[in-house]
Amino acid sequence: MKRQAWVGSFYDLVTGDEDARVCKDIPDAACHEQPGNFFLQLASLVCTKIGDEIASAKLVLPWLLSAAGAPAFFIGLLVPIRESLSLMPQLFVAAAIRARPIRKWLWVGGSVVQGLCVAAFAGVALALEGAAAGWAVVGLLTVFAIARGVASVANKDVMGKTVSKTRRGTLTGYATAMAGLVTVFLGAWLQFGDGTPNDVGGIVALLLIAAGLWLFAAALFAGVRETPGATSGGGDAGREALASLSVLATDRLFRRFVITRALLVSTALLVPFYAVLAREQTGAGLGGLGALLVAAGVAATISAGFWGRMADRSSRDVLRTASGVAGLLSLGIAAWQMAGSPGLPDGVVLLAAFFVIGIAHAGVRIGRKTYLVDMATAETRATYVAVSNTVIGIVLLMGGVFGALAGWIGTAETIGILGLFCLAGSIGAQRLEEVTR
Repeated sequence: MKRQAWVGSFYDLVTGDEDARVCKDIPDAACHEQPGNFFLQLASLVCTKIGDEIASAKLVLPWLLSAAGAPAFFIGLLVPIRESLSLMPQLFVAAAIRARPIRKWLWVGGSVVQGLCVAAFAGVALALEGAAAGWAVVGLLTVFAIARGVASVANKDVMGKTVSKTRRGTLTGYATAMAGLVTVFLGAWLQFGDGTPNDVGGIVALLLIAAGLWLFAAALFAGVRETPGATSGGGDAGREALASLSVLATDRLFRRFVITRALLVSTALLVPFYAVLAREQTGAGLGGLGALLVAAGVAATISAGFWGRMADRSSRDVLRTASGVAGLLSLGIAAWQMAGSPGLPDGVVLLAAFFVIGIAHAGVRIGRKTYLVDMATAETRATYVAVSNTVIGIVLLMGGVFGALAGWIGTAETIGILGLFCLAGSIGAQRLEEVTR
């Protein structure tokens, strides 16, 4: 009893509850367990987010393949596989998830699979070279991404049953901020450690640490006390998946959200182009990339709590504001570059711009997650998550055209075009209905 009282008091301090504990949009039976569930999910998310940074498909896995002498073809596959395959299959697993009254074990299982895949990456670094290493990493990353997709649907559904509306953004914000601190240390290590580990042993150690974090997260999440949920919608996955797509035609609010989210994919696509522009204009090596990682980590750390709190007041306003900032910044950077980058040195301006775009992207991520969970009900949440993520996975694949566009018209010009998409997303967010208040 004393332990429960301590956890409850700390929860009140962290979330800002005072006299009456907030229990909105969750079963009555889950209200008493909310403080403990909040912290278990927070710790689990922190571990997996740190693991994501350590086993990054944008940095660590490319280094692994490069060191193993794998063809560049495999390196180019990493990010599309990692992002798209974690989203698109979700539509087909949602029905299976809905058939289970307790869904936390799907998150636990997904995290165990991800941890084992990351541990296997370490084995690839030690044992394989050339194309063999490339095929092994691509195959493992495919399994990793699918497991991540299953865990994503289960996570939002469990959160919707165990954490109150007006507290979900705070949970996500704190997790993002804490993981951002680790990104800062990782970036500083890259910057001051000459950009890479000294040998294969260093990268193997990193990957094993990341694998351990996923397994520890699974153990923590197993302790979440989840009440049984509705199981309607379970059945044949393919048939239910096709039937679920009809929600885009019948649910106007959800359709508007998906269109807006598709436009806001531009904020995610912008981040690597800012990094490429910085490299083009400054000629910095991996030490410069480390500086960008520090900027990204600091941006996530200082902004996530703010965005999370704001999302618990109005997730729609978070989407509108964050995407508007990204759009205006990108148009300004494009114009500045096309004018010959007058005034301040390129390195200073682009590092600051990367910092701001990191803040904006963090806002979009937290805002759209909170909006989706708050918009849905217990009966529709898993379907909404699966349908929207499947559509966005397809959009992300189509977003690969911007890489070809940058090679044709230039990086700065592509940033400007993506900035226009961000502004369109901001307008779309403004047209969304308020679902948080």
